[in-house]
Amino acid sequence: MQTETPPQSKPYDKPEGERRGLLIVNTGDGKGKSTAAFGLAVRAHGRGKSVRVFQFMKVPSARFGEHRVFEQLGIPIEGLGDGFSWKSQDLERSAQLARDGWARAAAAIASGEHFLVVLDEITYPLIYGWLPLEPVMDALMHRPPTVSVVLTGRRCPQELIDIADTVTEMRKVKHAFDAGIPAQRGIED
Repeated sequence: MQTETPPQSKPYDKPEGERRGLLIVNTGDGKGKSTAAFGLAVRAHGRGKSVRVFQFMKVPSARFGEHRVFEQLGIPIEGLGDGFSWKSQDLERSAQLARDGWARAAAAIASGEHFLVVLDEITYPLIYGWLPLEPVMDALMHRPPTVSVVLTGRRCPQELIDIADTVTEMRKVKHAFDAGIPAQRGIED
């Protein structure tokens, strides 16, 4: 490992623009897309901001780690889906759940009541064709100026990347699953 000298002066100029709601995309094949979005949700909640989380692939009765802690913190989180497609017994039902869930999420965004709205795993219903892209684009582009929205999921449509303020692509370098190690509760749930 090569070391480097720490910067002695600020490596950037302070932006001069006004503060406003941001559109943030966490995409890619690497781990951490939802985790990063949940970290933002906790950060905003810690500042006393209103946060709402929608999970497009999780079932309403899901009790993953994030559900348990958000419940303790008082952050609303709602499973809108039927589980991942390989677990679903009825893909048309999954598509309808995605459309119904989008209506709830779009209303939450449009209301302006929340500082941050997380649309976890929204890319999947989009790329599966369960949810049309146009109403999602319209709601995001015409949201109240104080509302930030985070979208997560693999293979984010380029149209969403193009309108986003911040895009992070998580890239898998190495993953324990590929070495035959199963998912670990508290790490991947």
